[in-house]
Order: sequence, then structure tokens, then C-alpha cells
Amino acid sequence: MSAARPNGWVPCQLHEVALNLRERAKPQNYPDLPFVGMDKVEPHSMQISGTVPAGEMKSSAVHFLPGDILYGRLRPYLNKVAEAPYEGLASAEFIALTAPYGVVSSFIRYRLHSAEFVAFASNLDTGDRPRVDFDQIGGFGLLLPPAPEQRRITSVLDSYFTRLGAAEQALERVQANLKRYRASVLKAAVEGRLVPTEAELARREGREYEPAEALLERILVERRKRWEEAELDKMRAKGKEPKGEKWKAKYKEPARPDLSELPELPDGWCWATWEQVGFSQNGRAFPSKEYQETGVKLLRPGNLQPDGSVSWDQQNTRRLPQQWERRHPSYVVGPRALVVNLTAQSLADEFLGRACMTGAAEHCLLNQRIARLTPVLLNGRYVLWVLKSPLFRQFVASLNTGSLIQHMFTSQLANFTMPIPPLAEQQRIEREVERLVSFAAHVELVLDHKGPSLQMLRQSILKWAFEGKLADQDPNDEPASVLLERIRAERAAEKPMARRGRRRKGGRS
Repeated sequence: MSAARPNGWVPCQLHEVALNLRERAKPQNYPDLPFVGMDKVEPHSMQISGTVPAGEMKSSAVHFLPGDILYGRLRPYLNKVAEAPYEGLASAEFIALTAPYGVVSSFIRYRLHSAEFVAFASNLDTGDRPRVDFDQIGGFGLLLPPAPEQRRITSVLDSYFTRLGAAEQALERVQANLKRYRASVLKAAVEGRLVPTEAELARREGREYEPAEALLERILVERRKRWEEAELDKMRAKGKEPKGEKWKAKYKEPARPDLSELPELPDGWCWATWEQVGFSQNGRAFPSKEYQETGVKLLRPGNLQPDGSVSWDQQNTRRLPQQWERRHPSYVVGPRALVVNLTAQSLADEFLGRACMTGAAEHCLLNQRIARLTPVLLNGRYVLWVLKSPLFRQFVASLNTGSLIQHMFTSQLANFTMPIPPLAEQQRIEREVERLVSFAAHVELVLDHKGPSLQMLRQSILKWAFEGKLADQDPNDEPASVLLERIRAERAAEKPMARRGRRRKGGRS
């Protein structure tokens, strides 16, 4: 059963209370007026966020006057709506609606923002580029309140939406602050300012400790040992048994970093290039034509998440027959492996160079455009946080080629110079970073739920408003039926005059 109609309200259709009168215009005829593009209307606040001089535009536009309602009719801008505070021109993909005398423009603006109207318009498509026209949306049915009540409703809605907008801006500020907070935590971590250094603790406790320089020497010895083991495996896989030690001379000792322009590190720390402390392996190009529902998972860039985790879902999971794992066992990625994305569309979303660590039960194949990084004797989680820090982001940005597709290579990654603390300090840094970052992630998760909640609250408020439950009703108000009859009579009187006049040029928007 439908809700009872509020006293004094009358059913009508949108075309009766929002007129499509504005004509197309050539921007060069109005060079000094502001021009509103479709991307300049904010979807939730219904505000115009910016303009350019109309003289800069070439294509046809729609001319609007103060108080007109601009309604976006073209996907993906469909259902964007704003009330014009000035005269100007707008994209021809806006419909400019004018409220007749006695109808409050802001009431129409809010009505077009309601979930009921959005659902109605979203089901209307025409043409190759899905859009709606005035004849379609004009058939939307609504209840029209008396004019004084329209003003009371819009006044209350303005108050609520202003406060909701302020809350949304506060959420955005907190989210931006959280991003800066994470960056500052990681910056402090790689600069030795997050936890007491091992040198400080050793002095305080009167004990010895292994400084990073000594750790690095152990790493270099271990690195060569692992290289020799890998070379032996390769030769034996080919049926060859090395004779003598000459083959070991092929080992290339990694170059030490140039310290002349690097900042000073805390006591007990040292600088090292990635090539000194780890190995890199590029992924392999596996055939997409062999993707199937079952089989071994294929690790691709879409599996790498901003928080450093690797995730699998129905959309981003691809699988290959098990034969690919048997043929290429060296590309199998197991638990707690470091991986880095080597390709991205741009640097904007920090996707290029995105570092992640696989989960405790991971088993997948390493696809092209991803590298596996294997640190030698270092704490893997510490290395992950270095690769998530502003230090590494600056390194990635320095590789920008200016091309549309951004790439980085393991040969470049080899030159990344990273700070190495003593091993015990790496573990303390890892634990403290994860404690602080987990707290930030929890707060962000709460905030992520607040954004949709605010939009739901907006729609609930609009629903109450258009059911007559938001503003006070006054029995002395002139009924909307009288207003609507007056509008209909005025429009009927205008039609004969319009037929006798000249045909308009350009048509309706």
C-alpha cells in the first residue's frame, strides 16, 4: 500500500514543472561567459567545481541562466545535476531545465538527485552513446508540494546537505592524513627514527652487536655461495659436471654504492644496493589462450594490492594447466615471497614498482611484468617496508620515461640503494611498522564504510523530504493543485503564440 499523499500536494510529471526552453548556442558568440564541462559538476554535492571561458570552446553548447538546473544526460555523467548560480554556457550533453513561476528550482534539483529519479533515468538508453533526452525524463512522475512548502523543504535540505558535505570533506581530509601518516611511518623506519637503534641498546645494555657493515660482509659471502649453487644446478641439469674451479670466475661481484650524495645513517647502519643484498627474477610470458577454470594460479599485476598483500578473487584469478608448472618449476612462487610490479599505465597510483609479499600458503606461477625479489639474510618484511617507503617511490619516479606505458627493469632495480640496519633492529622495525600500519588500515576501513553511509543518509533524507516528512506543513498554504493549474493555463496560452512565431534554430538540448 502506498503512503498517504501529504495535504496540499498534487501528482504531476516532470515536464510540467521543469521546462526545456534553452537553445543551443555557439561559444564564440558568448566568449566572456563561463563554460561548464560535464566533469565540472560534483555528483554528491551538486556543485559546479570550475569553468573555463566559453571562447575557448569550439563545439555547440547550451545557454543557461541563473536558477536553471543543469542535468547530465550522457553516460558516464548521467544524473549529474547542479543549479546554475550565474548565466553561462554548458556542454550540449546537459539538459538545461527552467522552473516555471511558483516552482522552486532547488526543489527540482533535489528531486533529480533522488534515488527514485536516478533509477528511473538509468534505465533509459538511446543511441550508440547511451544518453537520455527531455521527452524521456519528462515523463517522470512526482508529487508537487505547495510553493511555500517547497521553500521550507529546500531550506531544510540545504542545511542537511551542507553538514553532510562538511562531514564528507572531513573524511577526505582524514583519509589524506592517513596516507601521509603511513608515508611518515615508513620514512621514519628507513631513517632509523622509528625504534631505538641496536647501537643505542647495545651501549645502554653494555653488550656487543653486529653492525650492518659486518652483516653486509656475511651477505656478500652468502650471495656468492648461492650463486655457485645455482650455477652448479644449471650445469648438472644439462648433464655437465664442472671440472676444476674456473667456472666460479664468472661470478660478478656487485658494485658498492656511491656514498658521496647519500645522507648519513644512524650508528650501526650502512647503505647497500639491492644487487648486493638480493637476487631478482623476471616472470615468464605464459599463454593467455590456455587459461582455464582449474589448475595452477598465475600471479599477475592485478593480484598485487596497495597494502602489500596478494589477493585472489573471481575477477583477478587466472589458472593454467598443471603441465606449465612441471615444465617451468623455477617460476613457481611459494609462501612469503617478495614480488614487484614492473609495468603500469602511469605513476599516479603507485602501481609501478608496487611491492607485495605472498601469503603463508601461496603457490602460483610468476607471470611476466612481475619480478620476484629474494633478499639474502635480510628480514623479508623489513625489505618489503623499504620498498613501500617514500625512498623507493622516489627511486621509481626517477625512472619515468615520459611514455604512455611506464616500465621498470630488474637491471634498474639492482641499482636501488637501500639502508641496512643490524638484523635485530630490522625485526623491531618490522614489528613496529606493522603495528602502526595495521592501526591506520583499521581506521581507513572504518572510514571506507562511512562514505557510502553518508550517501545512503543523503538518499534517506531526500526520501523523507519527498514524502512530506521533513518540513512543516501549513494548512494556510495555497494547494499545489492551484499552482499546477495556473502553470498549465499559462503554458496553454503560450503555445498559440509560439506557433505564430518563427521556428527556433538549433532545437532542444
